Amino acid sequence: MTTNLPALTQFRIEQQANGLVHFVFDCPGKSMNVFSNKAIHELGAFAEWLHRADDVRGVVVRSGKATGFCAGADLTELGVAYETIVAAPAADRFDMAFDHFFPLGHAIRRLETAGKPVAAAIAGVALGGGCELALGAHYRVATDNRRTMLGLPECAVGLLPGAGGTQRMPRLVGIELGLEVLLLGRNLAGAEALNAGLVDAVVPDGDEVRAAENWLLSDQAHAIQPWDRANVAPLAHADYEDHIVRHRARELARMLGHEPAPLAILDCVELGLMQPIDGAIRSEMSVFSRLIQRPEPRNMIRTMFLGKQAYDKAARDGRVSVSVEDAACAAAAHVQRHVDTASILRQAGFLHGLGLAEPAQQRVSEDFWFHSNPEAALAIAALAKDLAPLTAGLSPTELLQADHAVARGGTIPAYLGGLTGLASFAETPA
Repeated sequence: MTTNLPALTQFRIEQQANGLVHFVFDCPGKSMNVFSNKAIHELGAFAEWLHRADDVRGVVVRSGKATGFCAGADLTELGVAYETIVAAPAADRFDMAFDHFFPLGHAIRRLETAGKPVAAAIAGVALGGGCELALGAHYRVATDNRRTMLGLPECAVGLLPGAGGTQRMPRLVGIELGLEVLLLGRNLAGAEALNAGLVDAVVPDGDEVRAAENWLLSDQAHAIQPWDRANVAPLAHADYEDHIVRHRARELARMLGHEPAPLAILDCVELGLMQPIDGAIRSEMSVFSRLIQRPEPRNMIRTMFLGKQAYDKAARDGRVSVSVEDAACAAAAHVQRHVDTASILRQAGFLHGLGLAEPAQQRVSEDFWFHSNPEAALAIAALAKDLAPLTAGLSPTELLQADHAVARGGTIPAYLGGLTGLASFAETPA
């Protein structure tokens, strides 16, 4: 069988006697598979190898871990990339971001166009980049276990799926459901995923690999995605404009125009569905490359992912400290008092912006909205000064927990980064 296999550490290639290859995602030293830079480039190397592997009959993409298929990106590495990009000269940032983040989307595209049928055997979570990898397969089998689900939760942490997720998801399940997955964090599993067309089969635990192999060895196997068929044309904008308008209005009302990610996702869908897939995934990455330069994703990753992990772990163990709870309660009291005297803080999203009928802005501006609104900037600086003492004595882990607590409760909007992020605005504007 084919030799000259690429050297891999995050994946392994298992060649089968029936002509199939198992491409097994199994990050060493981790309890769950995530897409590190190394894993992304190894996926690309495998896809290029597959283009040359003439005697491979088909590929099963599966996990080597019992915990799940893949949970998404390595957010620690993403944070390092963010810091590197924003530290570079402004003129270089877009190209740096595009070049750094596009390889995953390119690798998945190369995988689905290698001329070999690819079947994903999904047991456990396939979220974020893991879901995008599954979307790049020509056939998807999921187990009926309640822990097996597919989703694209990036919007919740201020980002968007940048490896084709905004393009393949609505093309597979339809625009309305696709936007719910992308914007509302809706995960699909079992019969719902099957009926939506997101997966092709649902089987009992342990049968997913066999089912994937059976399809690959059948006369139904093929290596052409729906969006690559000769008779499939891009959509006309009028075919989906109403969906975009309705979801944009809802998102603006929810976050008052301050979170760039949902509007960026809508831009990706709106710009992409009218294009062939190759142009669409590049448009998606162009939008992503601008989004990743902003501070809101960094702040939301801190409050709604890293902070949530730290808080939930402590809560499960019964170890959320009194200091964290006291800081969150005190922050809520301070914010309420400031909002009572400076109601413009509601327009920035404090206390969920309750009572507001209109968003502060229809498009997210180049900088935080309040930087161009002197009244709001002064009010936020005063609030930040008042809240600063609440972080004294908190350990780094406790501060993460407190940042999540105030964001989850709506006291401080997540896009500002909790108590930690708000502290940077304590200097009164000149």
